[in-house]
Amino acid sequence: MIRGIAFDLFDTLVNQNHDRLAPVEVEGRRVGATTPGLHARAVEEFGVVLGLAEFADRMQAVDRELRVETIDQGIELSTFDRFTALGTRLGQPDVLSFGQALTEVHMGVLQSAVSVPPHHEAVLASLDVEYRLAICSNFSHAETARAILRDASFLPHLSSIVISEEMGIRKPRVEIFEAVVESLGVAACEILHVGDNLRADVQGAAEVGMQTVWLTRQIADPEAAMARYEGPPPDFALDNLMDLPVLAARLGV
Repeated sequence: MIRGIAFDLFDTLVNQNHDRLAPVEVEGRRVGATTPGLHARAVEEFGVVLGLAEFADRMQAVDRELRVETIDQGIELSTFDRFTALGTRLGQPDVLSFGQALTEVHMGVLQSAVSVPPHHEAVLASLDVEYRLAICSNFSHAETARAILRDASFLPHLSSIVISEEMGIRKPRVEIFEAVVESLGVAACEILHVGDNLRADVQGAAEVGMQTVWLTRQIADPEAAMARYEGPPPDFALDNLMDLPVLAARLGV
C-alpha cells in the first residue's frame, strides 16, 4: 500500500536543460557556464582585479578544497558558503555581500535554464487527491528550489519539502530520506520515491525501505546507466511521469 510519494526535483519534476548550462571556453579551456557572469559581477561591484581565466582557477581551487569535507562526505555545500569562501580567498573585506551577490548571479542562470513539462502540475494534482506528496532534492540553494516549485504551481500539492541545503545532508545518505519519512508521517514502506538518479534516488530511498521508481525521461541510455550501477535495482521504471498515477493506483491505497 502506498500512502505517500516523494519526488526528486531536477530532471524529474522539472527539466534542468543541461544544454543551456554547457561549459564555455576561456583561453583554450572549458569553465562553468556561470563563470563569466560571476567574474563580471566580482569585477564591477567588488573591484576584483583578476582576469577571467585566473578568476576561474581560483574558484575551481576553492571548490576542490571545500568538496573534500562536504560533497565527498555526503554533506551539502551551499552556494552561498562556496562563494563566501571564494571571497575570503580573494581578500574581500565583506565576504557576506560578495557571497550573496555571486549566489544571485549563479542561481539566476540556473533558474533561467529550468523548464517545466506542461503536464506535470496536472499529474501532481491528480496524485494529491489520494497521497501525501513530498520533494526530496539535492540542491545547494533552497530559496531557488522553492521559487522553482512556486513558479511551476507545484506548492499547493506538496505536504513536505526536504532540500539538501536546509538539511545539510545530500542524497543518497539515509538521513535526508528519513527526514522525508518523518515529515510525511507514514511508514517508509508506504512511500514511493521517484527520481532520475540511480544512486542518489533509487539506492538512497531503498536503503530506508521506500519503494522506488526510476524515471528515465532524461536518461540518454538507460541500459548503459543500469549496467554501470551497482546498487539495489529500482522497483519500477517509467519514462513519463504521466504514467505514475496508474502505477500508484495499481499498488493500492
